[in-house]
Amino acid sequence: MSGGPLEGLIVVEAGQLIAGPFCGQLLGDLGATVIKIEPPRIGDPMRAWGRGAPVWWEVIARNKKSVSIDLRKPEGQGLARRLIDGADILIENFRPGTLEGWNLGPDQLHDTNPGLIVVRMSGYGQTGPYSTRAGFGGIGEAMGGWRNIVGEPDRPPSRMGVSIGDSLAATYGCMGALAALEHRRKTGKGQVVDSALYEAVLQVMESLVPEYVATGQARERSGAILPGIAPSNVYPCSDGEYLIGGNGDGVFKRLCEAMGRPELATDPRYVDHASRGANQTELDDLIADWTRTLTVDEVEALMTEHGVPAGRIYKPADMLADPHFAAREAIIEVDHPKWPGLKMQNVFPKLSATPGGVRSIAPQTVGEHNDEILGTRLGFDGDALARLRESGII
Repeated sequence: MSGGPLEGLIVVEAGQLIAGPFCGQLLGDLGATVIKIEPPRIGDPMRAWGRGAPVWWEVIARNKKSVSIDLRKPEGQGLARRLIDGADILIENFRPGTLEGWNLGPDQLHDTNPGLIVVRMSGYGQTGPYSTRAGFGGIGEAMGGWRNIVGEPDRPPSRMGVSIGDSLAATYGCMGALAALEHRRKTGKGQVVDSALYEAVLQVMESLVPEYVATGQARERSGAILPGIAPSNVYPCSDGEYLIGGNGDGVFKRLCEAMGRPELATDPRYVDHASRGANQTELDDLIADWTRTLTVDEVEALMTEHGVPAGRIYKPADMLADPHFAAREAIIEVDHPKWPGLKMQNVFPKLSATPGGVRSIAPQTVGEHNDEILGTRLGFDGDALARLRESGII
């Protein structure tokens, strides 16, 4: 297996829960050595998260090494400082000011490691009147505009079934780190990457703000559809549901041919984007009346034959059985002592020359790599490590 494009890069991850650790996962998947600092004994709360089984940790902590250091104690801060002095990137997602209170603020760290890139993730960013407020992903989704437009129009705002705000902030944090590495290559200087949850969400809100400024109209909840974008919906079949996206003029013409209704493509009600949007509900009803007479397999065969973008609504069992997932190794099996046959998503995106990969499973115990990291990297012998354990520093 390739070491990945980031092989040789040293990352210290001091965050916990989702945003910081997901950023660390992304960098580790691409080959970086990620040293995760966890609180002694209790570890990252993610170790206990999951529905029915705490296996979320196995994904978000893969390709990492765990060291246990109490960052609230001066001696622990000194240990962390020594690790960070030898690192390329530090990841953290504590409330702004926390690092500074631990004598680990970026200005202090840059005194001894001027090339260090500090990726800081927080609810509201490192500056501004809200910066010191506590902020989780859901709060960022609400402030960034996501929550208000998700759900049915006659119900309160809903949420996506995953922690999208945290994941977006982590992804932008990773992107910022890679951009900062290029700047460091040119100048030798590190910098701070400030990734706010609400801003990460705002970035993917498309034309939400400029539409309001230009027209005075604000997007609202619209359920399964995007108003004015038609046809693009989930349609009922005789044995399930199927998603069809036929909203471009050429695509809509092909959809009409697949339905055996070519005349609809020139019908004044549906002839172009604007008219289809104006008659969205009746067009969706017309398509649904057709799909109800067919099975999912039959509709899919027609969509494939006529080149209409469409797809099934996948659940985990569908993903595990699908030949395309298998051909691209989108889901892999990891050799795990506790969860035999455990499967999870692979590393994305795929690189042709230096692909990333899952090189190691998540650390199974808190501080599993203390001897390796603190001993080999920092030079502590067995007696010194024992003293640190006895004093609760590690």
